[in-house]
Amino acid sequence: MRAELAHVDCWIFDLDNTLYPAKADLFALIDVKMGEFIQGLLGCDPDVAKATQKRYFMEHGTTLSGLMHHHGIEPRAFLDYVHDISMDRLEVDEALNAHIAALPGRRLIFTNGDAAYAERVLDKLGLSGAFELIHDIHACQYVPKPDPSGYAELCRVHGVDPSRAAFFEDMARNLKPAKAIGMSTIWVNNGSEAGNHEHHPDFIDFETGHLTPFLADIIGERP
Repeated sequence: MRAELAHVDCWIFDLDNTLYPAKADLFALIDVKMGEFIQGLLGCDPDVAKATQKRYFMEHGTTLSGLMHHHGIEPRAFLDYVHDISMDRLEVDEALNAHIAALPGRRLIFTNGDAAYAERVLDKLGLSGAFELIHDIHACQYVPKPDPSGYAELCRVHGVDPSRAAFFEDMARNLKPAKAIGMSTIWVNNGSEAGNHEHHPDFIDFETGHLTPFLADIIGERP
């Protein structure tokens, strides 16, 4: 076990663009669905819908949060609609899956998506059953990362000691609250859109372009 992380007994992973490469670009499919939803909601053209979606994402952490704040939408209807996409772009990474299984202690998912979508992603990646639980946007009362409340709630409800936890995330800004409560932080810098937004080394302990070799190094194996 890598010395700097030998104290960790709870491994927390973001889902999208963290457990699979950003180049798979599932968000391109979700973006289309979000655009359709916003066009129907606002009666606007595609360009206005796209600009609205991106602005809400940057200002509120998720497009959903912005739509709830500004338009009072029902979150489940939105999530069901935008997550109704094909998973064919995803591929199993046998080495990554083996390294995740070899991590000592608990393994959790913390995502701004919902559990139903997360389970579909994990199944396509060959990771069904690899994680103890999924702490999703419903569990966070629709307040997304990087709001600190979701991190605190995860730790409280699931008995996580943040000083013994490590958090893997592709969006740099989502690591700041994790570091603030004592987690070790790993930025999976693999090309996510706005992944480096608000990046700062003060709250990033490690950086990697891909989980497979990084986890291999943690557990003392070669990818």
